[in-house]
Amino acid sequence: MSDQLAIYAPALSLNLPKESFGKDVANQGLYRALAEHGNFRQLHWLTAQPASTQQLRDAFLPRGGATALRATDLLDLYAPCLSGTLLRGQPYLAELAWIRGAFRRPSAYSLVGLIHTLAPPAVRELIGACTVAPVQPWDALVCTSPSVQQALTTMFDQWEHHLRERLGARHCPRPQLPLIPLGVDHEPIQTAAADGSARQRLRRQLGLAPEDLLVLWVGRLSYFEKAFPQPMFQALHRTQQRLPQRLHFAMAGWFPGGEADHQLYRQAADRYCPGVPLHCLDGRDSAVVAQCWAAADVFLSLVDNPQETFGLAPVEAMAAGLPVVASDWDGYRFTIRHGQDGFLIPTLGGPAGGIGDELAARHGLGLMSYQDYVGSVAQHTAVDVEAAAEALVCLAADPQRRRGMGASGQRNVRDRFAWPVVVGHYRQLLGQLAELRREAGDSQPIPWHPLRGNPFADFAGFATTQLSLDTPLALVQNLDSALDQLQRLTVLDRCYEGCHAPPEELEPLLRALAQQGQASARQLLHSCDPARHQPLLLGLGWLAKLGLLRWS
Repeated sequence: MSDQLAIYAPALSLNLPKESFGKDVANQGLYRALAEHGNFRQLHWLTAQPASTQQLRDAFLPRGGATALRATDLLDLYAPCLSGTLLRGQPYLAELAWIRGAFRRPSAYSLVGLIHTLAPPAVRELIGACTVAPVQPWDALVCTSPSVQQALTTMFDQWEHHLRERLGARHCPRPQLPLIPLGVDHEPIQTAAADGSARQRLRRQLGLAPEDLLVLWVGRLSYFEKAFPQPMFQALHRTQQRLPQRLHFAMAGWFPGGEADHQLYRQAADRYCPGVPLHCLDGRDSAVVAQCWAAADVFLSLVDNPQETFGLAPVEAMAAGLPVVASDWDGYRFTIRHGQDGFLIPTLGGPAGGIGDELAARHGLGLMSYQDYVGSVAQHTAVDVEAAAEALVCLAADPQRRRGMGASGQRNVRDRFAWPVVVGHYRQLLGQLAELRREAGDSQPIPWHPLRGNPFADFAGFATTQLSLDTPLALVQNLDSALDQLQRLTVLDRCYEGCHAPPEELEPLLRALAQQGQASARQLLHSCDPARHQPLLLGLGWLAKLGLLRWS
């Protein structure tokens, strides 16, 4: 197994903004875990964002470590060839497969992508492009939950059926779909949750009496991309009616819509749980979230949105030792063991039929935003409010059960979702993919994407003739005039100069041409390094563009 790994991260973020999306937090956590626990000798980031070794170490090895870290160019394919794998924290493998096949060969290395959400139709379409791209069986799309794995399998089945019916396709290779969860850095969360002074401080700040129960939500406060809050408010109201002690509900997060969204939540809380104080806290502040883990008694998350495919917050809550009451939804049912770590609350999805088709069509035509698309689905997904209330009453009335479920959740996280465990699954996957490559044997490079090909080849017929090695060339003026013009280039002359050899490398070719009078490009390049033939040939075309060379 290789002791190196290449990571494709075009917009690599070393310092995440406070209002980061879950996928960005998860990717940064994965990169850090691979650096700390992967036992790699070197990690290579293929990125468009310049980053020094020290910046990479500060971001991904803050506690130190022997792994070497380097940033390199997005098209540095030597790094994945050396590593055997190119990992991407997104599910888009098609373009990377075309690049690998054309510039190296399909078996040069494996591509591994990561599914964070399947809800956007555009994301599913880009994933489906794997079927017609040179993606191979030694590539993989990591699924973070069984629900995602099943949904992706069904999607590929349906897409391949369409290709067979439409085009008569007989063979539709697809990537592996391994199940590997996201991970958490559980020890700092556990330490924060055990801070008794932080617990007392936040509870006093929120006005809780010693016997009061604090129920906690952590995450973005988005009714259209996370969860409509009304079922949680209703469940809390019913719970409060059955308990002698007082409930408080803290929602640590942020409102994407600002104060307008905040007021919508307040209005709903006033309507559905008027007797339960609602505390909206800044979940962008890590110190506030740490206090919440210490101060809370129960974690509540009744998610109803297809945007959510795994859900890190309940895993973090379990790491904090909190019993969890969560909707029986997607990744939640994979991470939370019902009756052991907390309670899963039944959900009811909307019916299949014409209205769902209309939602898909309206979004596909740009008549409906993605937020309204998933929000419409969430508004018609029900969560069993009474079952949630019963679970909350059970936990509120039984401190021993709260402690037992909290301890069970911490063991669950340590055994299944701690980063060293998750990284171990990745290492095992990389070994399996390497074995598939070995079994397949060597392969040859393939043509570049036929719809996104070489522009000089695709548009060759636009020009009168095309520059080639056999094109005869001659100077338009004498050598001194040509060299003088090269010394007095304008800004426009230097546009896109990275595509061709620089003037100092082209000057010897001009001198050779002056001596010979006329020569083919092949003759001029005969004594040059073959690795430089392409930029030199394009440089000759640039000299013709400047009016220094004529061709016939």
